[in-house]
Amino acid sequence: MSQFARSPVTAVLGPTNTGKTYLAIERMCGHASGMIGFPLRLLARENYDRVVAMKGVENVALVTGEERIVPPKARWFLCTAESMPLERETAFVALDEAQLGADPERGHVFTDRLLRARGREETMILGSDALKPMVRALVKDAEIITRPRFSTLSYAGARKLSRLPRRSAIVAFSAEEVYAVAEAIRRMRGGAAVVMGALSPRTRNAQVQMFQSGEVDYLIATDAIGMGLNLDVAHVAFASLRKFDGRRQRRLTVAEMAQIAGRAGRHHKDGSFGALVEEGPNAFTPEEVLAIEGHHIPPLERLYWRRGEPDFASLDALIASLEEKPQHPVLTVAPQAIDLIVLKRLAEEDWVRARTRSPMMVRRLWAACGVPDFRKLGPDPHSRFVGRIFSHLSEGAGHIPHQWFADELQRLDQMNGDVETIAGRIAAARSWAYIAHRADWLLDPEHWAARTRAVEEKLSDVLHDRLRQRFVDQRTTVLLRRIGAGAADLPVDVAPDGMVSVDGHDIGRLTGFRFDVSPDTRVADKRLLIAAAEKGLAKELAKRGSELVVAVDAELALLADPGGVPGVTWNGLTVATLGPGPTLDRPVIALDRSLAVLSRDTQGQVRDRLTTWVATSSARQVPTLTTLAALSRDPAANGTLRAIAAALAEVGGIAPRDGFDTMAHALDPDDRRRLRRAGITIGTLDLFDPRLFRPAAARWRAALLAARDGQPIEPLAPVGASILPAGQGAWGFRRLGAQAVRVDLLERIARAIHDSRKGAAPFTPDVALATSIGLKPDTIAPLMTLLGFRPAAPVDAVPQWRWGGPPRRAPVRVAPPPVARPGNAFGALAGLAFDR
Repeated sequence: MSQFARSPVTAVLGPTNTGKTYLAIERMCGHASGMIGFPLRLLARENYDRVVAMKGVENVALVTGEERIVPPKARWFLCTAESMPLERETAFVALDEAQLGADPERGHVFTDRLLRARGREETMILGSDALKPMVRALVKDAEIITRPRFSTLSYAGARKLSRLPRRSAIVAFSAEEVYAVAEAIRRMRGGAAVVMGALSPRTRNAQVQMFQSGEVDYLIATDAIGMGLNLDVAHVAFASLRKFDGRRQRRLTVAEMAQIAGRAGRHHKDGSFGALVEEGPNAFTPEEVLAIEGHHIPPLERLYWRRGEPDFASLDALIASLEEKPQHPVLTVAPQAIDLIVLKRLAEEDWVRARTRSPMMVRRLWAACGVPDFRKLGPDPHSRFVGRIFSHLSEGAGHIPHQWFADELQRLDQMNGDVETIAGRIAAARSWAYIAHRADWLLDPEHWAARTRAVEEKLSDVLHDRLRQRFVDQRTTVLLRRIGAGAADLPVDVAPDGMVSVDGHDIGRLTGFRFDVSPDTRVADKRLLIAAAEKGLAKELAKRGSELVVAVDAELALLADPGGVPGVTWNGLTVATLGPGPTLDRPVIALDRSLAVLSRDTQGQVRDRLTTWVATSSARQVPTLTTLAALSRDPAANGTLRAIAAALAEVGGIAPRDGFDTMAHALDPDDRRRLRRAGITIGTLDLFDPRLFRPAAARWRAALLAARDGQPIEPLAPVGASILPAGQGAWGFRRLGAQAVRVDLLERIARAIHDSRKGAAPFTPDVALATSIGLKPDTIAPLMTLLGFRPAAPVDAVPQWRWGGPPRRAPVRVAPPPVARPGNAFGALAGLAFDR
């Protein structure tokens, strides 16, 4: 026991939210020097910053396993309980959360500090009411002060994650469970901060700042939250009431429940607690609720103890002293901690025993065994790691090789990977930080401490970013807050490029009348964003609908991509498709599904506008079809003329003549003139309108034919093409052997050949025109036969032909088969126009 054991000891006990830590800091700062031991590195760091603000950085020290900031003139020390320099004399000493003496893993450390850590002028023991009988039994002259909670803590019942109030903390007891809950909160509420004891102070502070600033409304934490972290939490929800304590899975004690639940409320602000389920092993019992609300915590009956100043005379003496039984009845032997397990395993190695023949080397081995297993590797791997450390400490100059240290640090200095990978690197870096702060283990400890701190800080920043990316969706957070105010209040902005944002957060893009959620959005969030867009974009969509109703012709265009569905675009955006109508030139307008967001009246007006545009555009681009359709309904025309007009209109204005010969011979001169005025040429082989081969007319004709039949648009011949390979024939091309010739050019060739013959006498045809447009010599013979000529005896090896009668017809592709529909009187006749 310290030489200052007779200094006054005050035990300040009570539930959480009593300001015990603030009181201790105020009392310490009132003395010329002081020291406080905390249960967590995070708490030591938090309170170090607070005291630095009061006393100045040159007067305050931070001492933890992985961090050591000790200015030469330091007088006030903020430490973890394990790292308290008890050999240093200070006027004031305090131990925070002293009830942790009952913790199986670390309890012996807190019990030792409770018994031995004393200030020269004043000593304070801070803890819960459950510690009261232990203080009375072990520190008989201590003054016990009970501080009541400043605010009320009440049970709020069980609530699902989706119904938790804002400013809630959800407590889980494993990293996997913390991540799972955080992911669920991100989907439902937009995001959460994550706080675990394994996080570095830098990461933890950044996460807490997100919660404290209101960037997120939910905090997911392990039970480390119960150790004095000062947070603005209104409600604490338990995701589970069971935890693995290092040895077994067990239910939380009432004291542990109360410690965690007590984080709800701050100073005089009331708080509440509850579970996520009403029944089962993770639900509170009525007795537990009453105990927590009334702060009736079962008193502790024992504390774990291990000799604080072991015997270093020999290796066996050290082990024996660490397994020594306590003399006081309220103390019990602590379960074997990882440091003792490692020591006993190394003691079985002959080389270790050979190097620990002096008290100094025994002490050095025990110091190496004190390296914490931050990575949670387990006894065997951790023993090997400690053994390697001791092998270097026990040979040569007794220093860890800088190359090994540098290589391991370099291996950790990588910023790639997910949350778990980065967290694992930080845990490993903590081991090297602990080593770097052992002044006698390295040749240049200050250099390596700085290097290690720099790597940990870089990894900490990356981990914070990874946690933020994985568990925070600011768009969803903003939307959830805004949607509750009503659709009219949503501040939806649409940029000129169509990007849609809510309160400055991009949620997707509005393309025409279709809202597309941002591609980086997870599937689970899409429904929420689409719902927000539907509410917030109503005015913008109505505005665009009105603009479409009055769109000028220049803003509308035909969609006629080969292989696609025919339609209409507005400023490049598809707004409708074309379907079968009463006639080829009058297709039905089907509005694009994206226009379903418009009102019925607006949709009707849009449909009327597009119908008018299609009618006027088709009349301008393919006037033949409109004229033929009108002619087929003209009561002044005779039946034959109407039948021919109707059949030609049905197949798109191009047809082989052999299907019309009988009717064509029955036409009188006036009827033929009317067909010619309609644009139809009655050729030797085909009936056609040469204007239909113009690029724009060909696109419209192909689109109207595809709309009529409900089929994809057929590929068109290249612009200006007159001859194609037979296998690549297109509508309006007639096959001749290995080539296909456009029917209007074929008619010119046929007339030139007929003009060059002299009655029935043999002759050599003038094929100059044919060859000029690319007709091959072996195609001439099929053409001559098609036109009704027969081979005659050659003259001087020059082929001769003679007239042999009416031409024989060959197949020509003019249009796909018309769809059979009621009232289609000319379907059979039009069917004559197809390939045979």
